[in-house]
Amino acid sequence: MPVAINAESKFVELVRSWLVSLPHDLKIAFDAMDDENLPRQVRELATSVVIYVVSPHDALTGDRNDTILSFADDALLLRLALHKGIGSGEDEQTFKDRYPELFDDLADNLALCKSVMGDLMTWLEGKVGALKSRDYKGKKLATYLDNEENRETLFDDGAVFRTDYPVDETTIGDKLKKASTILDALKRRQAEEARAKGKPAAHLHS
Repeated sequence: MPVAINAESKFVELVRSWLVSLPHDLKIAFDAMDDENLPRQVRELATSVVIYVVSPHDALTGDRNDTILSFADDALLLRLALHKGIGSGEDEQTFKDRYPELFDDLADNLALCKSVMGDLMTWLEGKVGALKSRDYKGKKLATYLDNEENRETLFDDGAVFRTDYPVDETTIGDKLKKASTILDALKRRQAEEARAKGKPAAHLHS
């Protein structure tokens, strides 16, 4: 039992730190998108996770903590996508070596998250595979790599996201103390997406 409690405590600290660092992590994803030394498929995945994070989505309904918790899937998915997408090739390793704050211990930390999250991590892993099929503002993902004007639009949207992002050490305070708080928020997000699948496109989380 103490082992499980310790894992949940570490999970909470990880998610708290990843929520606070999301704007910085988003910049790393932008750098991967822009790094022409990386394989095309890596740059496309980086673009897709950037689009996922900067796309507007409704905050979960509930108390004020939910504004913070509504970004939990973004913070987890970004790191999960970069971990899965950036391999061990020379150029990819060079990129990872530039950002030890994100990539060091990432595999172990994600394994710990999976041990606590169970099927919720499986759900997020499934979302990584579907990211490349997403459109953004009516345009296909590839256009944000190949068209300079579209790329600038995405960079501008990323800058707005980082400026307006409502989570930092002060706002998160002592709001997240229990693993169940995070897991419940992710379950609500999962349920929202399941309901949205049966709705017209205009109502989908974009």
